[in-house]
Amino acid sequence: MLWVKAFHIIAVITWFAGIFYLPRLYVYHAAADDTASRERFKIMERKLYRGIMWPSMVVVIVLGIWLISFNPDYYLNSGWMHVKLMLVALLVGYHLYCGKLNQMFNNDQNHRSHVWYRWFNELPVVILIAVVILVVVRPF
Repeated sequence: MLWVKAFHIIAVITWFAGIFYLPRLYVYHAAADDTASRERFKIMERKLYRGIMWPSMVVVIVLGIWLISFNPDYYLNSGWMHVKLMLVALLVGYHLYCGKLNQMFNNDQNHRSHVWYRWFNELPVVILIAVVILVVVRPF
């Protein structure tokens, strides 16, 4: 179980690295005013989203389910776990929305400012703080 937990944590860190960095790329992409920069950002965003974020998210979910399977009665009856799973679902939605934004940028259809993306980048920080507190403190 400890190996599964260790690899779950590694995958979470990798996934969050992508989730923190991709919207930051959107900030720079939205502010870019030359074609070469915009094309470079398209490549970076696509490689980060498909090559790092997707595999990391899948590993997080698979290993998370595996961890729950070690003691399902405890985990599925714990209030903190219900909240954590809801936050993970929200994070998956955020991840998928980043994919939609990727498509918009790739098709040169972005209509949002770099300021909007700066605010958009803050949501996963709040989720991360909440999830860590839930897992460590287990308040209910």
